Amino acid sequence: MTESPTERNHPATESLLTQYPAVIAGKRVTTGRWIEVLDPSTARPFARVACCGAAEVEQAVAAARLAHETGWRFATAAERSLVCRRIAAGVRAARAELARLETRDTGKPISQALVDVDVAARYFDFYAGAVEALTGETILSQPDLLAFTLREPYGVSGHIIPWNYPLQVAARTLAPALAAGNCAVLKPAEDAPLTSVRLAEIALDAGLPAGALNVVPGYGEEAGAALTAHPGVDKLAFTGSREVGEAVMVAAARNIVPVTLELGGKSPHLVLPDFDAARAIPLIVRSITEHAGQNCSAGSRLLVHESVHDDLVAALAAEFRALRIGPGAGDPDLGPLISAKQRDRVLGYLELGRRDCVLATGGGVPEGAEYGEGFYVEPTIFDRVAPEHRLFNEEIFGPVLCVSTFSSLDEAVELADRTSYGLAAGVWTRDVSTAHWLARQVRAGQVFVNNYSAAGGVELPFGGYKNSGIGVEKGLEALREYTRCKTVAINTQPPGLSS
Repeated sequence: MTESPTERNHPATESLLTQYPAVIAGKRVTTGRWIEVLDPSTARPFARVACCGAAEVEQAVAAARLAHETGWRFATAAERSLVCRRIAAGVRAARAELARLETRDTGKPISQALVDVDVAARYFDFYAGAVEALTGETILSQPDLLAFTLREPYGVSGHIIPWNYPLQVAARTLAPALAAGNCAVLKPAEDAPLTSVRLAEIALDAGLPAGALNVVPGYGEEAGAALTAHPGVDKLAFTGSREVGEAVMVAAARNIVPVTLELGGKSPHLVLPDFDAARAIPLIVRSITEHAGQNCSAGSRLLVHESVHDDLVAALAAEFRALRIGPGAGDPDLGPLISAKQRDRVLGYLELGRRDCVLATGGGVPEGAEYGEGFYVEPTIFDRVAPEHRLFNEEIFGPVLCVSTFSSLDEAVELADRTSYGLAAGVWTRDVSTAHWLARQVRAGQVFVNNYSAAGGVELPFGGYKNSGIGVEKGLEALREYTRCKTVAINTQPPGLSS
């Protein structure tokens, strides 16, 4: 491995591409191989990132182990808290740079990228405070026994994050892990790795020990597989598809390693006749069009009472048609999808919907020279989607809303729980008792009543039911996910005395 310069001529394109290294053992390094990073709004490369494999993962895990055993595990909660606060300050200081990079990398509108930066900083601030309040318990079980618990870090944590919210999800998993005293190896998605590299550089500048955070960009089948199978990793966190999540679990099982998995969803809005349209409609639209619907907890199913169905679908279709589509840098309502592969996947679902369902609006690719070669699709509503249909049950990961109707509360619950997912749900009613009953009945990790915020706030625990995953991220629960419980029991009976 060699130190990486900032820029170099790329032989494949014969143009100057910004070059991003891996970060291993506190050094900015290259590997001799590169991954081109495309701008989704143009389909053209604008940067390249070091491509890591098993050898680099081996070095990163060793560096994390050394940093953990020689220093970070012995740092006090106050010392770890201070470093996390400095990381948060560094993220805020680089706010404009990180947002531009996130927009160029993922295609999302710049205003959404700015929010991602703010939330990333908030994660480090939140866990900087929370870790100082992390305590064990005293257990009074016997008169002559002093028993108490300690919360201790696992050691080396491995993190594999997706391309849709790379900076936010990196911070979401790294902040509690580092605050709790673990040292980390992060494998970002090859489609959007750049802000992860910058986050590691910011963390080093903030005083995080060398090796405490390592970033190894690369392909899933190489770097990702090596990280999940590595016997030196003590805890794994993965956000992504159910299929890859299964592979992560299998690899972790071989090493008896605990996992936190967030595997997507098919989250419903349950709309009752007494819903507040002025409040609900903007949030329903935003929940499926934010970052072009590429959101694990996107509100992708609309389950609406038959008595208000026609008016609501008409209103939503009008809102969809008014959305501005374009490159993220121009801050439209809707940017491109991440890649040609993802666009083609979504277009396949649109073809199914046009064939089998009622198309309310959208359903194709926006026309116009301004879209160029970008990976755009129209925001789309399919109505009268049968519960047996693939559009009802499968995660599309695009700006596609599927509408179905119900006539009773029991039917609404049955439809909400019909899929194999259970990540989030929205309930829209003015009746408090009905809202409470539905929130208790629906099997989802987060239930929003008369509001909907994809994944909720930093403080709100976030985890899925069923195939949406296992474990909990965010909130105080995440600190517990990154620590293990040790029980200490001391005999307090004075020497020489019998009971």
